[in-house]
Amino acid sequence: MPNYLSPGVYVEEVEAGSRPIEGVGTAIAAFVGLAAQGPFHTPTLVSNWSQYATVFGEFVEDCYLAHAVYGYFLNGGGACYVVRVGGAPSAGVAIPALPSGVLGQYRVVARAIGGQIAVEVAEPPEGAPDDRFTLIVKSNGREAERFENVTIKRGRENVVTAVSERSQLITLEVVDATSVPPKPATGTVELHVAAQVPTPLVPDEYAGSPAERTGFGGLEAIDEITMVSCPDLMSAYEKGALNAEAVKTVQLAMIAHCELMGDRVAILDPLPGLSAQQVKEWRMDKSGFDSKYAALYYPWIKVFDAAIGTNRFVPPSGHMAGVWARNDATRGVHKAPANEVVRGAVEPQTQLIRSEQELLNPIGVNCIRAFPGRGVRVWGARTLSSDPAWRYVNVRRLFNYLEESILGGTQWVVFEPNDHALWARIRRTIAAFLVNEWRRGALFGLTPDEAFYVKCDDETNPSESIDAGLVVCEIGVAPVKPAEFVVFRLAQISGGTSLVSE
Repeated sequence: MPNYLSPGVYVEEVEAGSRPIEGVGTAIAAFVGLAAQGPFHTPTLVSNWSQYATVFGEFVEDCYLAHAVYGYFLNGGGACYVVRVGGAPSAGVAIPALPSGVLGQYRVVARAIGGQIAVEVAEPPEGAPDDRFTLIVKSNGREAERFENVTIKRGRENVVTAVSERSQLITLEVVDATSVPPKPATGTVELHVAAQVPTPLVPDEYAGSPAERTGFGGLEAIDEITMVSCPDLMSAYEKGALNAEAVKTVQLAMIAHCELMGDRVAILDPLPGLSAQQVKEWRMDKSGFDSKYAALYYPWIKVFDAAIGTNRFVPPSGHMAGVWARNDATRGVHKAPANEVVRGAVEPQTQLIRSEQELLNPIGVNCIRAFPGRGVRVWGARTLSSDPAWRYVNVRRLFNYLEESILGGTQWVVFEPNDHALWARIRRTIAAFLVNEWRRGALFGLTPDEAFYVKCDDETNPSESIDAGLVVCEIGVAPVKPAEFVVFRLAQISGGTSLVSE
């Protein structure tokens, strides 16, 4: 409380009754798989397809990671994280030496195996000092990075410093570190090593380790991820490196990761070429899935493969992640990501009919179907949970969104005086957030009182709880569930008969 010693008018800023809670992002995917180039194991943020192609290379024959990421962006996905596996020494694969070349008194080294990298020294802008030049880095013939007006002199604009801080493709070293190198002559050096064909891995290497930041374990350090996909499990299965049981082992590890984190959902692929009956048997065997943090989509979809110049079937998980992201952006996370067109899909691998979907829908297998005049669409929105309360994907993801938003928006509560005033502020803050969600259509009910409740009072916070330093707030919400079965009842009436009583 300030001390007022001189007469006058004073203005003070005070906090409002509640603090706003901002909704967290709901559509950040993570992909684990095999690529031709790029950093191993480190989760790398990718914001568009061109960036992915520059860092990890384009499509690789018999691998599905690139197709998954491309389908994700094509269907409306935003940023995603990519984890390239296969580089651990335990994989048993000899990793070739990184390609290098000489540019004047500088040694240029590529950061990854695969593709063609060209480094060009160009003239600086007109009027620049004599020590200045421009360094251009090209990947597979396209300009990927440009370092304008760099210098050989020490400082922030030194070419070695600029490349080390900003380049994802090359590193630059001075051959003779005891002296300042001269300005390199205008020219180009090419670094070319044939792409290393990715080798399928054992299940443990897909799962990885949280301590070493590898595989799924490396994703634990990134809080904003909400979807996880591992499409290259299927390439390993097709090559005979993994059998059906090993594939399911890795998928169970994906689910365990999502359940541990509590804020993301695994998008699973089925084995290729299965009929509807075979998918049911594979889904319901003794090692079957039962989780509210996972969804399974069937069948595979046909897309164009630039690596072979023709159409091929690919696992659907990457495209489904993009559909989820597009649905979140256009309708909201509360809307079931179904009855949506799958962009880039020519046709499903299996043309399902209603009786076949009746086998799969009750056991949580979401079907992808082609409808005349309506294209290829997602025709299911269920999780793999046997609990009816968590049957739908949108309900699970809505709760993830609400939990993370409330968690992030109430950090100010920590170390506040634990009294009735604090409880009232908590109630107002959370209620204001949930009212906004109800107005957006995310919660069921004609009024806010029907849609949710927030309880933080003497009942939830007895004296022994206060003595232990706890503040307990109980929140209940009524999620909107999808109209999965739409029934119109038609009855025959006698013509000319009035149905309105006098």
